[in-house]
Amino acid sequence: MKTIEINGSFRTELGKKSSKQVRKAGNVPCVIYGKEQNIHFEAPEKSFKNLVYTADAHLVKLTIADKEYKAVLKDMQFHPVNDKILHADFIQIFDDKPVVISIPIKVSGDSVGVIAGGKLSIKKRTLKVKGLANDLPEFLPIDITDLKIHQGIKVGDLSFDKIELLDPKKLLVLTIATSRVAQKSEEEIAAETAAAAAPAAAGAPAAGAPAAGEKSAEGKTK
Repeated sequence: MKTIEINGSFRTELGKKSSKQVRKAGNVPCVIYGKEQNIHFEAPEKSFKNLVYTADAHLVKLTIADKEYKAVLKDMQFHPVNDKILHADFIQIFDDKPVVISIPIKVSGDSVGVIAGGKLSIKKRTLKVKGLANDLPEFLPIDITDLKIHQGIKVGDLSFDKIELLDPKKLLVLTIATSRVAQKSEEEIAAETAAAAAPAAAGAPAAGAPAAGEKSAEGKTK
């Protein structure tokens, strides 16, 4: 897993008023949940770009006043209107202790089911895993080449080297669903076609019968 570096400075004051001033200066209030104590700091919002706007998971090297901390992002809060980062939470990790983290899946392959008219439906875009920091991948690759329509992949069907999947084994990760068009049988399509044609046929005169307003052979108006 790749590492992103973020430089920050310790916060000497806490609270809403202080956090507001931090954000006004273009920084993000942050906290590291450590083994022995929590560490409050701030860092420029622009330094989070490669951490937030990516589909891959990353380790984070935090440098705060010449002190280094290895961490993973736990949570991030955004402004509901302008999407500016309001707060970031990190968890400190250590090379010799397993860490729990959510890692995104990455699908590959051309499913035979999709080629046949099915549709890929992803139920879980990230999976929770446990492993040592140096063994964690940026994403979890899943090959769907052999999946047919109505087939899917559950957590229990997956395995990756040196990491443990923590989600329930029966949890459905993705499936090849049947599209609405593919769900209809030939008989259903024929029945729908006949039903659509019925109203038009009911309004048309029978073969050989005069249309409304025409005179019959006897000269009487129909």
